[in-house]
Amino acid sequence: MTEQDLAATTTSADAFAHLAIELHDAPGVDETIDAVVQFALQALSCTYAGVALSARGSQPEVAAVTDPVVADVYNLQIDSQNGPLVTALRDRATILIRDTLTDARWPEWAEKVAALGVRSVLDVPLATGNEGRSSVGVLGLYSDRPDAFGEDDEAIAHILARHASVAVASARHEETMAQAVDARKLVGQAMGILMERFDVDGDRAFAILKRYSQDTNTKLRDVAQQLIDTRKLPH
Repeated sequence: MTEQDLAATTTSADAFAHLAIELHDAPGVDETIDAVVQFALQALSCTYAGVALSARGSQPEVAAVTDPVVADVYNLQIDSQNGPLVTALRDRATILIRDTLTDARWPEWAEKVAALGVRSVLDVPLATGNEGRSSVGVLGLYSDRPDAFGEDDEAIAHILARHASVAVASARHEETMAQAVDARKLVGQAMGILMERFDVDGDRAFAILKRYSQDTNTKLRDVAQQLIDTRKLPH
């Protein structure tokens, strides 16, 4: 390894170390994803970057983009359920398009994307768990030049994707836990209102909330929130 290669390796290691700290300190999913795409712009040969996240039981959601053109690239695929993003998310496989003008795998999509000025595409899955079995989303890298992404770019993109996968999964978990804590607090407050108003114990108050939740097909948290806000149960 030459001194130049060693210096480049050290610089990359320092950059990823800084990124790891930034992702750890990010207060939520949105801030985490934004840090990922901004780092991609600095570290890779891309003109634009974006992240689409998998959503349980629904279509992927556009989480962050560095330019509106990326949102267009994503939405063309989400609407048609066809394209490299959809394939990368479904198969958890890296997709490289060297030139949208010549790639024949998704011709209709590629023609529209080329018209937007995007020539090279590198979609890298974000996944966690053993052998990446749990899909988190896709990191998309785009260039206005054909054949823009080489082996080094792909290697760096995979390292970035691993950092992003863990950070996003962790941020999502923390948000879910925070929402669960908030829900328990709301239910507790609503139970207190029922206990005081109707002179019932905690078990009976919870049973009332649960029955209204089931009868109105409303989440227990929302029933509790409405009772707290209006001092009335849903009709």
